[in-house]
Amino acid sequence: MTFSICAVDRATGDVGAAATTKFLAVGAGVLWAEVGVGAVCTQATTRIAYGPELLDLLRAGATAEAAIAEATAADEGRADRQLGAVAADGAGATYTGGACFDWAGGLVLDDATVQGNILAGSSVVEAMASAWATSDGERLEERMLAVLHAGEAAGGDRRGRQSAAILVRRGDGTDPVDLRVDDHPEPLVELGRLHAAYRLVYETSPREAWTAVDAALAGRIRSALIAAGHAAEPEGPWDAALERALAAWVFDENLDGRWAGGDRIDPAVLGHLLGE
Repeated sequence: MTFSICAVDRATGDVGAAATTKFLAVGAGVLWAEVGVGAVCTQATTRIAYGPELLDLLRAGATAEAAIAEATAADEGRADRQLGAVAADGAGATYTGGACFDWAGGLVLDDATVQGNILAGSSVVEAMASAWATSDGERLEERMLAVLHAGEAAGGDRRGRQSAAILVRRGDGTDPVDLRVDDHPEPLVELGRLHAAYRLVYETSPREAWTAVDAALAGRIRSALIAAGHAAEPEGPWDAALERALAAWVFDENLDGRWAGGDRIDPAVLGHLLGE
């Protein structure tokens, strides 16, 4: 009832998985990832225990193919299961039990696997594979989102849509991307909105791209802060009072990672404040 991708970025060490489906809360148990180990998707008649089991096997040195073979061999319900797994070295494998509802299947790609069941047809995973190949160079989460959108455009889950999720563990140990849309008429659109919000809060623009605050811009900032309920005098240029008011708003919006004080401002902060 799901189509998904497991993937790694060997250049950064990032590992992750993403999925969407016509079912409630796909992110609750389908997606698994561990830095230096790999990523797993467990779906169809989902057996959540496959996630930690396969990661344990990969951590112990098994290939993705061998890990799936060992785990499914011990499962009497394997005919109803579907799995994807990719190791940290980029080698992957996918498994589709014989009792999974049509269309069901998967593909092994460079550094990724794509798989799905109850799909509109094989064209869904083929479109996903093409999107993965043509998105090379983008960040892992952006590539995986593009893959899900491509699958959706090719027909996706033939019953419709309901939930979507993405999980990325960062190779450098920084905050993961762990976003879930549990129940929504357009889950991929909503997941994209959440990802944009994630980027706003957790990232920062290069300092050389920050905007200098002149008198005209100071007036716009002051007006926006007044509208937002932050005390600021309605007249005057950039000054210490306006800077304090802006700093308070920035911290209230959880954008302090994009704040350094002074008369230059991260353009993402400015756009968020001005609604642009």
